Amino acid sequence: MTAMTPPNRTNRIRSVSIEGFRSLKNIQNLELPQLTVLIGANGAGKSTLIRFFEMLSWMLKSKNLQEFVLRHGGGDDQFFMGARKTPRIHAELCLDTEKGQNDYRFDLNHLSAGDTVMVMNEAYRYSANGIPTKADWTQIDAVGKESSLLEQKNKTAQTIVALLRQCSTYQFHDTSINAAIHNRWDVTESFRLRSDGGNLAAVLLDLRNTDGKRYELIVRQICRVLPTFKDFVLEEEAGKVLLRWVGRQSDKVFGSHLTSDGSLRLFCLLTLLNLPPKRLPDVMFFDEPELGLHPHAITLVAEMFKRLSMKQQIFIATQSPYLVDCFELENIIVANANDGETVLRNLPRAHYQRWLDEDYQLSDIWLQQATGGVAWLGDNQPVNRDSAVGGEQAK
Repeated sequence: MTAMTPPNRTNRIRSVSIEGFRSLKNIQNLELPQLTVLIGANGAGKSTLIRFFEMLSWMLKSKNLQEFVLRHGGGDDQFFMGARKTPRIHAELCLDTEKGQNDYRFDLNHLSAGDTVMVMNEAYRYSANGIPTKADWTQIDAVGKESSLLEQKNKTAQTIVALLRQCSTYQFHDTSINAAIHNRWDVTESFRLRSDGGNLAAVLLDLRNTDGKRYELIVRQICRVLPTFKDFVLEEEAGKVLLRWVGRQSDKVFGSHLTSDGSLRLFCLLTLLNLPPKRLPDVMFFDEPELGLHPHAITLVAEMFKRLSMKQQIFIATQSPYLVDCFELENIIVANANDGETVLRNLPRAHYQRWLDEDYQLSDIWLQQATGGVAWLGDNQPVNRDSAVGGEQAK
């Protein structure tokens, strides 16, 4: 794979409105920080927001919306409580660039024939910085099973496509015996790490050969968490490479099948987060990256997320108190489930500052919400810590 020209790193998704997509019945003007941490209980809908942007990527990458729909249960499953209850999905996104704001909106309607969807009412506009009024929408008249934004020659449309098609979701959960990471990989598949980490060996081999200092940094960071780790053993054979490593106690070489799930996920995360910006998408989504990691590793990974967010926009869905406590209130978006509907909201610092002044951690407030306490629901007066967090609510 050939190298790509680094994109403009000021491009980001500022806000989103979503109506009718899966459990997202009515999300209006949700502000998305440069580093967004989605927290919530199981089933609250954290991953649903990630799936929405994954759908956009498929839709604008190479007209693969219908394949996305087919892989994810069919058209009816994409609509809140089904298409009979919610016949239309509507979405509107605001994207920031260096010179102004780019807006994009569209509808998805259900087609019962084939259980698929139809793209309708696409429109886009550009509003320059410093101008108080928004520009008029440019409406796309075409209706079809795939987006027509890709055919637009207008620079605004091309800017929107270039950013949204890059949205990439990374999930390194599959470490089963048939997982891609256990396979031999073509050494040429090394520019970007796959979303499942399958080509990790090829990426590491390329870094060792072309960017030795970056490769050594990755090895040192792994050693900080896994003291028994010494180095990777990456040997090209017939144009392919297999993931192997050696420890400090002996010369025995370990294959990926003899490596713990948490270690494999750590290898993938630390490699990805250390890649140069030109080898990463503008917008990156991580679904429960803390899975299987030691708390010390979670702290290290969190610091790397912060550093990377200086250039890439990062979204993290998690339910780890350790990970949540590594970030600031401004990074947090809370997901709650209410009768099957996902409610997403930012946390204003003014509302929770008194809790933070009392040395409460973000996870304390989150766990208080999980037990039905008053703090999350609107009371900004600190109460006794023992009764507020994990115990009986104060009378």
